[in-house]
Amino acid sequence: MMRPIDHGATTGPWGLLLLAWLLAMGASLAVLFIGEVMGQQPCVLCWFQRAFMFPLAIILAIACYRSDYAVWRYALPLAIAGGMVALGHSLLYAGLLPQPIVPCTATGPSCTDAGMTLFGVVPLPLLALAVFVCISILLLIIRRSATP
Repeated sequence: MMRPIDHGATTGPWGLLLLAWLLAMGASLAVLFIGEVMGQQPCVLCWFQRAFMFPLAIILAIACYRSDYAVWRYALPLAIAGGMVALGHSLLYAGLLPQPIVPCTATGPSCTDAGMTLFGVVPLPLLALAVFVCISILLLIIRRSATP
């Protein structure tokens, strides 16, 4: 007799952990593609966002492999800090902060170029913010669901 497929593994904490890792890995691979394949150099604030995203991809991969649901304790601070940098970057990009995007124009490329948007509409700093927020939410859900 065939056993039914257990869908709980994909909807429980491990599935959420996998989704968080896929988001971090996808974002990391995307910025590597933009920089290395497309040849677009990141600005200073983009580098800071990468400094938070790259370790998340590694930490969340290890946590998936070990089914470590306590990963939120050390991954959530990275996601929140990266999200704060991305929020500031997005606010600078949108012109909601009074200062110009100095890190993007001083010595490196500008994030205001059309090439720094997805489909010419969504700016990359806003995409980074969305990924950091999604990872943070997933980690908070994992914390709630994995805690007895």
